[in-house]
This record gives sequence, structure tokens and C-alpha cells, in this order.
Amino acid sequence: MTYQRPVKRIITKEDLDEFLQSDAYKTYIGYIERLNDAVRDCKIDTDMPVSEKVQHVVKILDTVSGYARDIPAVENSKSRFGNPAFRDFYDRVENNVDTLMEPLVEKEAIVEVSKYFVESFGNRRRIDYGTGHEANFMAWLLCLDKLGVFTPEDDKAVVLRIFARYIALMRQLQFEYWLEPAGSHGVWGLDDYHFLPFMFGSSQLLNHKYIRPKSIHDRDTVEEFSKSYMYLACIHFINSVKTSASLRWHSPMLDDISACKTWIKVNQGMIKMYKAEVLSKLPIMQHFFFGSLISFEGGSPQAEDMADDCGHAHAHGNNEGDVYALGQEYPDCCGIPIPSAIAATASKRNGAPSARPIPFD
Repeated sequence: MTYQRPVKRIITKEDLDEFLQSDAYKTYIGYIERLNDAVRDCKIDTDMPVSEKVQHVVKILDTVSGYARDIPAVENSKSRFGNPAFRDFYDRVENNVDTLMEPLVEKEAIVEVSKYFVESFGNRRRIDYGTGHEANFMAWLLCLDKLGVFTPEDDKAVVLRIFARYIALMRQLQFEYWLEPAGSHGVWGLDDYHFLPFMFGSSQLLNHKYIRPKSIHDRDTVEEFSKSYMYLACIHFINSVKTSASLRWHSPMLDDISACKTWIKVNQGMIKMYKAEVLSKLPIMQHFFFGSLISFEGGSPQAEDMADDCGHAHAHGNNEGDVYALGQEYPDCCGIPIPSAIAATASKRNGAPSARPIPFD
């Protein structure tokens, strides 16, 4: 196989429509659904076989976490937006990625798999992070799977050991560098940064005897079980950074979802929503990369960051057809920086003046 540096190929709505009918789309979403099935009724902290390769990937993420500890945020108290030290962190990852990949894949493949890995931590220029970067991490795992680094028997550990470690690392970066949400939907979305922990997390809870979707409103339950279930870990995170009001006020979509009677319905809805709100959104997928391992020959090959002038990957339009009917439109906020809720909360706790709220009406 001839490996190649991945490039972006989705620029127009027509390119996206072509992608949604492609083998690349089927391969990617098939892998997500396979991992989703693998963690049904499984706790994060349950004992499970963990292969040597899975352990090594976790060590790679531990190493990257160490980079963040070595590169503290710089003094930036006058701004609630991304901290410039993130760029030094990003450069450290990029400069060391070949060394990090060498024990996993053959030398010729590094040029391809390393691109997805570096892109999975956020955007260097904008100092932001969103579901598109999360998708790049999953694409990296898919590449490793296609190269035989993982086997299907590793699927459970790939989610509960590797992906869970990645989420913990991203939370570290979000707190340390006040990463801006990339095209945050605010109350229109699940989480300012992530989607897949909700999908995998609802699969973990599929047949739980006691925890129900409505249990997210019980803070004691969330606190007690957040280390075992990704879904509750996400709710715990949201509660920790959006403390000024109830979940019902600042996360109405999650509140609506909590009315579902079963986790099966929640999980099925999450899969449909991921297809509709991530993989079918041009502002997100125009930043996705394709090479020989995730191959898409359609679309239009483009130069780096060619379609990135607005500074954020905002999704626009109404939510007609969404799996959860919201009855709202996304804010028309291209070009307006969206401060991290983490930064806003920290500013309030430190007594710093808050920036003027961004109007969404």
C-alpha cells in the first residue's frame, strides 16, 4: 500500500452529499457503531483484557498529557478566550508525533496516521476544539484498526481505556488552555466540545437496573457513578463549569433527552443525531481528512485551511428532522469568538469581570 498525507476533500454541499454516499462514510460510521455495540452494559472501571498495543496507545496519551503539564498557560487574565500557550503544546505534539507513532505502525504509514492524531487536539491558530477534532481522533483509531494494530477483541478496551483516556486528556487541555468551543451550539448542543461520550455512555447504561435517563438530574447519582459511565461523567463536567443554573436551563437538549424512558431509545437517538449533526454538517466535515486508509476520491482536494476563513466551524440553519425536536435555530455568529464556559466560570470565581453575554436571539 502507498500511504499518503491526508487532505481535505469536502468544500461544497455537493461534496458532502457525495461523501455521505461513499465507502469512506460507511467505513467510518460502521466503526463508530461497532465500538458503540462493544461497550453495551460495560463500566469504564470494569476489569477487561487489555492488549499490549492498547496499553501502548494509552501511554502515548499519557505522554501528551505530560506535554501539557510541562507547558503551563501563560498570564492571560484579561481574556476569557484561548490561552496562547496552547500553540506551544500543539507544536510539541506535532514535532514529536513521528516518535510517538514509531512503535505502533510501519515507518511509511506514519505520514498518514500522524495527521489525524495531531488534528485531534484542536486547532492551533484558533485555539479551539470541537466535534470535528473528536472525529479526527476516531479516524486515527480507525486507521490503527485497519493497519492491524487493534483487533475486534480490542474494541471494548479501545473505548473504555483509550477513548476514555483521550476525553480525560481533552478535559485537561480545555481547563489548562481555555480552549474555545469550535462552533459551539451552546444550549443547542449536548456539550460545548464532545459528542461521542454521550453515545458510548448511553450504550454503557443500556440495561442498567437503576440508573435511568432522568437520573442525570440527581447530583448524588451523577457524582457517585461518573467514574464508571461516560454519560454521567459528561453531566458531571457540565455541572462543574455551568454552575449558575440547573441543567434544564443551560442544557435544554440534555433535559429533553432525559425524558426518554429507556437508554436504548437514547442510544439510538444519539447514533441518528451523530449522523445528522456531525457527519452531515458541512462546517464540520470540511475539516475532515482523507488518505489511503480512509479513502474518498470524490469531492475537491484542497489546500490546508483553505475553507477556514471564518475562524469557527459553525453549523447554521434550522433543526428540522433532528432526532430531538428543538424548535430553534442556531445563532448566526460566524466571526464572533465564543468564550469557553470553563473560562467564564473561572473568571467569576476569581472575581474578574465577565465579558458581555453573546445574544442568541
